[in-house]
Amino acid sequence: FKSRHSEIKSGRFLIFSHTFMTFSECAYTLFVVAIFWLTEALPLAVSALLPAFMFPLFGIMASKEVASAYFKDFHLLLIGVICLAASIEKWNFHRRVALRMVMLVGVNPAWLTLGFMVSCSFLSMWLSNTSAAAMVMPIVEAVAQQIVRAEAEVDALEMSYSNGSTNPALELDENIMECETSDWKEKTKEQNLPPAETGRKSREDKYNGIFKVMCLCIAYSATIGGLTTITGTSTNLIFAEHFNTRYPDCQCINFGSWFILSIPITVIILLLSWVWLQWLFLGFDFKSMFKCGKEKTAREQASAQVIQEEYKKLGPISYPEIVTLVLFILMTLLWFTRDPGFIPGWSSLFPEYKGFATDSTTALVIGLLFFIIPAKTLSKTSNGENTVFGYTPLITWKEFQSCMPWEIAILVGGGFALADGCEVSNLSAWVGNKLTPLGSLPLWLIILISCLIVTSVTEVASNPATITIFLPILSPLAEAIHVNPLLILIPATLCTSFAFLLPVANPANAIVFSYGHLTIMDMVKAGLGINIIGVAAVMLGIMTWIVPIFDLYTYPSWAPVISSTNSTRL
Repeated sequence: FKSRHSEIKSGRFLIFSHTFMTFSECAYTLFVVAIFWLTEALPLAVSALLPAFMFPLFGIMASKEVASAYFKDFHLLLIGVICLAASIEKWNFHRRVALRMVMLVGVNPAWLTLGFMVSCSFLSMWLSNTSAAAMVMPIVEAVAQQIVRAEAEVDALEMSYSNGSTNPALELDENIMECETSDWKEKTKEQNLPPAETGRKSREDKYNGIFKVMCLCIAYSATIGGLTTITGTSTNLIFAEHFNTRYPDCQCINFGSWFILSIPITVIILLLSWVWLQWLFLGFDFKSMFKCGKEKTAREQASAQVIQEEYKKLGPISYPEIVTLVLFILMTLLWFTRDPGFIPGWSSLFPEYKGFATDSTTALVIGLLFFIIPAKTLSKTSNGENTVFGYTPLITWKEFQSCMPWEIAILVGGGFALADGCEVSNLSAWVGNKLTPLGSLPLWLIILISCLIVTSVTEVASNPATITIFLPILSPLAEAIHVNPLLILIPATLCTSFAFLLPVANPANAIVFSYGHLTIMDMVKAGLGINIIGVAAVMLGIMTWIVPIFDLYTYPSWAPVISSTNSTRL
């Protein structure tokens, strides 16, 4: 009996030892990959490949199992979306959309800024945030330069009239920004400026404010717009794939449900960010914004002229643009109507294959059409015969490859491999048990803390790397404290995109900063306010209108039940 008892104890010890070694090795792998992602000592995609050989060597997962994690439904959805983005960029459809939206809003400076923000946000809903910023920024730069040039001429003319004659010493150079040399700045600090020079300095500050507001509105609206759709930014896609993989019985996260929960948040952040930037750099003059029946100022006339000239250069809408627009609308409608929730969607036409078709199915079907539909139509000669032309599709494979973000695809695959390893090694369960004491805190405080931590980390690390690190931690946290995982995962996912403080925080910031009109302190001041606005809007949403969409205050049947003695208070 003693011998049998010792054998049982020895066996239990070996099992415990093996389990401990397994999840400690998985934790080590996760730590190493996280350090490489945060420091970017290696390219993100290269660091994402570390689990592919570390897990087999540590005996956590077989090589075939790890490899299968690097290509998921997410990648098929990404391929379809990139096909659409490649066609939009190739045929300059994005410029037509951006300019038309700005023309509809008007040329009042404040409304013009809002127009650029709305158009850039709309583009970033369907394209990458980086592409949206890179597309719209040249238009903004041209408009801003023309505004400054026109107002400088008007100011110089008014000064000459007030003095009774033209004073060459007071005329502004046509390129007003060249006045901002360091020598000139030092001189104005050292000397007492006469009234004329004081007015000149005031106008310089105003012109600088115009450039700063227009640049920052593009950087921030490109990020804000990406929140709206599940395909708008890589962090949303990573969340959707992680959630659907971890909770396969829940089919509540799709294009339509995400749009409904995020569009109010996007609108709130966009409008408040617009007000914040106007107030911070230009002041907020309600009278000039809502004036009616008055003549346009020189600034407004210059803006209208530039925008109209840019739009005329595009010419009439072309056949490839029309086809791209039709396919874009078709893809959007199919996404919204697949499983809207309040009415049966088109997926209900296949009841025997429930759950088989996803958003990636729609994206792939439409994406393949871009490689099939010709970019030119048949034209007839005077004799009524069709002219012969070489067949060219809307996009080619090379054009698709140039737009495809392979780094993000591999990075996401590495995140999925890490998540699978955490499950197999029981590291997720161990983390969940350690986080159980947090259940004694109020729920709103837990959500706020997770939002603030994620927002802080994403300022110094890439957004995809941040969400990939935190999702495997926050999911077991929600299960351990017995709350709906969506209640914590949705705010954390949205806050991962709030990288507004630094030029290196995300590529859109870097693109705008490269134009030379901003300082780091400008971005820090503006970005801090927008970070606060963003977190506040997310907290408002998760505590109000998002609750009934997913029944967030009820622990769902699709989530695992973990025994816990801690209760979470609202």
